[in-house]
Amino acid sequence: MNRLILSAAIPALLLAATPVTAQHAGHAEPMEAGTVAAPPHFPADLSPAGVRAADDHLALEEVEGAEAMAFVAESNRKALAALEGDRRYETFRQQAFDILSATDRIPGPSFLGEGIANFWQDAVNPKGIWRRTTLDGYRSEATQWETLLDIDALAQAEGVDWVWKGADCLAPDETRCLVSLSDGGKDAVVVREFDIPSKSFVDGGFVLPEGKHRLEWLDRDTLLVATDFGPNTLTESGYPFIVKSLKRGQTLAQATEVYRGDIGDGGYGVSPSVYRDKDGAVEAVLISRPLDTFRSETWQLVGDRTVRLNLPARISVRGAHAGRLVLTPEEDWAELNNGVKAGSLVVVDLDTLANGGAMTGDVVFTPGPRQSIEEVAVLGDRGVVASIYDNVRGRLVVFEPTPSRWHERNVHVPDNVSVHLGDSSKKSGRFFYSVEGFLTPSTLSLADTNTGRTDVLRSAPARFDASTHVVEQFEATSSDGTKIPYFVVRPRDLAMDGSAPTIIYGYGGFQVSKPPAYIPEMGKLWLENGGVYVNANIRGGGEFGPAWHQAVLKENRQLAFDDYAAVARDLHQRGITSPRRTGVYGRSNGGVLTSVAMTQHPELINAAVIESPLIDMLRYHELPAGASWIGEYGDPRVPEEAAYIARYSAYQQLRPDTEYPRVYITTNTRDDRVHPGHARKFAARLEAMGHDHLYYEETSGGHSNDADPVANARRWARHYVYLAQQLMD
Repeated sequence: MNRLILSAAIPALLLAATPVTAQHAGHAEPMEAGTVAAPPHFPADLSPAGVRAADDHLALEEVEGAEAMAFVAESNRKALAALEGDRRYETFRQQAFDILSATDRIPGPSFLGEGIANFWQDAVNPKGIWRRTTLDGYRSEATQWETLLDIDALAQAEGVDWVWKGADCLAPDETRCLVSLSDGGKDAVVVREFDIPSKSFVDGGFVLPEGKHRLEWLDRDTLLVATDFGPNTLTESGYPFIVKSLKRGQTLAQATEVYRGDIGDGGYGVSPSVYRDKDGAVEAVLISRPLDTFRSETWQLVGDRTVRLNLPARISVRGAHAGRLVLTPEEDWAELNNGVKAGSLVVVDLDTLANGGAMTGDVVFTPGPRQSIEEVAVLGDRGVVASIYDNVRGRLVVFEPTPSRWHERNVHVPDNVSVHLGDSSKKSGRFFYSVEGFLTPSTLSLADTNTGRTDVLRSAPARFDASTHVVEQFEATSSDGTKIPYFVVRPRDLAMDGSAPTIIYGYGGFQVSKPPAYIPEMGKLWLENGGVYVNANIRGGGEFGPAWHQAVLKENRQLAFDDYAAVARDLHQRGITSPRRTGVYGRSNGGVLTSVAMTQHPELINAAVIESPLIDMLRYHELPAGASWIGEYGDPRVPEEAAYIARYSAYQQLRPDTEYPRVYITTNTRDDRVHPGHARKFAARLEAMGHDHLYYEETSGGHSNDADPVANARRWARHYVYLAQQLMD
């Protein structure tokens, strides 16, 4: 995949030489060739060297560089004066903090041995504590928790800004765990072996230095590790492509190689997976070798050799049981049963996949055109449980094997909600699940597949007054005629005169679905103040299965942006809001979306929160971990792919003579997934062109913004102060 093809020089009139999307007329129809001149910073040469030569803000890509830090400091000063100096800021901050640190939140449970574990943050423990209780204790209204690891105390003792990134405990007893800790919230973590009975790190136990590791327990004294093993052991995205067996007491240099991909591999790095039965015995060891963002090879480790499985390149392995794999093909699988539809749930014998022969398996579920399988858990003899969405509304189904077919049993959940699978236990046949809606707080339940019984364990209290609002679902028509669903959460007595301040949230990428969600800080800070919230289910997500995602990959990306613009126009046509009162919010891939919304359709919006964004799409592959996403966006090193990326890349498409709304761009210095250089350079170019904007860069928290509730409360307060200034004032 490592295509190091240098583009030939492409003239600056590229945009005028081919049809482009209208940027100022409020529609997405192609303009006639030659009617739009190239923006002033559009590279004359779209090769990597040419793009670099045209970039006047490269110094801002140096994360801790002097020029970059000076830019951040001055930008932060201006942004904080405008946002934290607002009369609403302190109220918003306190309200957000009260929500994020509330002690009556539902503690997210996971099975740990015979008990239940939870990671908890609040005002007393902002960095959090890892703790446990019994299942009966968890059911109790007055749960007694036992602290296993105090991250605040650990950070203070070691002088490191530790952020919890989870624990992987070895079945079946789960007394030994691999704890992952991040310095400041980065994706890269340090891994340490932890002993549950003594509640301490194991002296002389497994320790991995900071890195983007992929690891699994093989047995109590052996790990399968994919990591940085030294020079030339990481792909250009910074992810590992070698798996080694690490024995207790060995250094990484002494580990034994068991699998090797290639330094040119794409995606997120080679990854081992160990599947176990209900008693903890190993059923299958698989290794996924990503070829690009979505295509991969799947290998089985058998003893000291690996065997490639006869699987499609686009497939999700959902689990294993009794020599069978539970799978969801992300493309039509012609070889299985003479044809299986993409997005189906299937079960296939491992021997069949490893040894060839007739490709037969059980098709457990085939989705309809507006359906998708979201989450799946394998529960041993009791079958498989899945959350399934129908027109972006969730239901929960247990599929139970019988001698002749798989029996489908629906677990009752309310209508018009999201359904989320929590942790599951093959040993007990139980699983947690929760339901929520835009105006309905989450309810957590425990289901037992042995008895068919479900019990409500916890119900979250309301965090805002939902009585004032209603939820509706509409469809907008995109540029190619596709119907795009979206949800509107609006005041029930809204006057349809276009006066409602409205936020349109969108993501549209990586097959990530965005079903209804209870967002308490949004409800408190926005809905209670009369705002409207819109959730746009544009293409690129997984709401309607793999095809909904794949329709906007690479050269078709513009369709996702057209979908988003279509939703905005539909809202305006219905009288729900108007351009003066419309804002957009997106982060990460959603930052691509919102930056394009701003540059292609400034006439449709008056606000944009562009958070942790990709924006310079002609250099995204140069900035860690950008090259892992080439399967989504395309490769700027390939001339024809650079051409279609350049048409929407917001950093190159900015124009000094266009009237943009004052936008708010924000990111994080410790973000090692989406480089902060994207946001910095965009803000710097806006400033150089004289466009009013706000830029703020947080110094800790990483891409996930999960450092602590104190920082998150400030973050949400800044967001909603800005949106109120632009859309309500």
